[in-house]
Order: sequence, then C-alpha cells, then structure tokens
Amino acid sequence: MSLYPSLEDMKVDKFMQAHNTPTASPSKALALPEPSSVQNEPSSYSESKAEEMGSAEANQLVPCGDDVIARKGSSALSVCTSGTSWTAAPITGSDLGVKRAEIRQGVREVVLCKDMDGKIGLRLKAVDNGVFVQLVQANTAAALAGLRFGDQILQINGKSCAGWSSDNAHKVLKNANPERITLAVRDRPLERSVTLHKDMNGQLGFIYKKGRIISIVQDSSAARNGLLTDHQICEINGQNIIGLKDSQIMDILNSSGGVVTVTVMPVVIFEHMMKRMSSSIVKSLMDHSIPEV
Repeated sequence: MSLYPSLEDMKVDKFMQAHNTPTASPSKALALPEPSSVQNEPSSYSESKAEEMGSAEANQLVPCGDDVIARKGSSALSVCTSGTSWTAAPITGSDLGVKRAEIRQGVREVVLCKDMDGKIGLRLKAVDNGVFVQLVQANTAAALAGLRFGDQILQINGKSCAGWSSDNAHKVLKNANPERITLAVRDRPLERSVTLHKDMNGQLGFIYKKGRIISIVQDSSAARNGLLTDHQICEINGQNIIGLKDSQIMDILNSSGGVVTVTVMPVVIFEHMMKRMSSSIVKSLMDHSIPEV
C-alpha cells in the first residue's frame, strides 16, 4: 500500500509538518484552491452527510477550500460553493475500507475443492492471452477462498494459463481433481483503487450511471485524487458492486464512512470482461459480500 492512500492524507502530513516547523510560512502551508464551476449533467450522485469522526487519528486538519459541490436535482446538477473552512479528517492508512480494497502485489496460491455438484463457483474469461476471473458466485469455494472479479489466474494445478481460451480454462477446471485444485493468482492487475474523502456535504465528487463514471466534479476529492471518467466501478471499500442498480450503489456509498475507496476498471476492458454475461446472471450469482480482513 502506498504511503499516502489519498491526496488529502499527503496534505495532512504537509500541514502538520509545517505546523510543527517554526520557520514554516503559514500562508504557504494553508494555500487553498480557487473556486470553479461545473456544467449541468444528469446525476446519480451520492449525497450522504459525512459521519462524525472522533478518533485520535481524526484530529488532524485538512483544507476543504472553496470547492464546488454537485448536488442531485430532478434532472440536472445545481452548484453551490462552500466557504473557506477546515474540517477534521482521518488518516486513511488504518481505514478498514482501504484494507479491504487493497490490491496486493505478487502472486498467491489458492486451493479449492469442488462441492457436491462438482462446482467451485467460478467463471473465467480470456483477455489478451491471459485468464481472468469473470464471476465469483456467492457462498461457493471460490468466494470463501477470497477470489474476486478481475483476479488473474496464472496457473491451474501447475499448468500455465497463458494463451488459453476461456473454454480451455473451464475444461481444465472441470476435469480437475475435485478434492484439490491449486491456482496461482495475481490480484486484479487490470484494476486500480482510489481513496476519496467525503466533503462537508458528504459528497465524493463523481457522477455515475449504471456503475460507470461519467463526470468528475472540479476541485473535489475525486478530481484531486485522479479518478477518471469512462471507468467502471467494480468495488466500494472492497465490496463487489458489479450487477447492482445505481440506487443500491448509492446506498452503499451513503452508508460508508467519511473515507471511501473505490476500485475501478477502464470501461473498454470491463465490457470485454463481461461479454456474453447477462445482467440477470451477474445480479443473481455475483458475490457481493463484504470481504474480511
């Protein structure tokens, strides 16, 4: 995990260093961004109020600035500008959502056993001569082993998967010993996680439709931390949200704390990953449980 999970954390660190350095210039340490504006667009924007944070780590100061806040309207965004202020914000290094969403480097070994029906709850997809997890079914061996959408399968029972077709990969799994299937797995190499902080109105700064990010609010946490449009949201705080309705995604965002980690994938790759998968199958079978850490 990076030293600073979000740009806000880096600002906290710089502010505290400047505050603890007698020769530091307060005017430079407290420099705030200028106000800006956004164009009106249809929105599915999260509007939950930021939760109260009273931990010892939360007693750090982060500049909110004159950020433009996007609010949900009946058909368009209305824009207001918050006044210059400071608010308490957590250091996200110990945040549970960050830990659940962590994309670990390296390769891990996963051992699976088939159920009474000879299933392990896993569907694979060949992408660019690699084999990736397309679907993990809830309450199956694959889900219990911690496999997730987008994980790359490098080997199955010691055999390299490079160049395999989807059908070939499923055939090998079907013919494998039901009592022991060993996978070499790399965590979600086509995805990335971005940690965001809700502003004083409980907003993160991005607009989405059918889980796809279509707009970024200027001077928001999403903009500052490099979230991009034309990316599909795959996870929120490590919880898979693929196949959920926008209203369900909003409920998850609203119920999250002041720090939210979203895991995204470029839409062009996501659409290729989901090819030939009906939305009804994804909605009914995909594991949407909250991962343990």
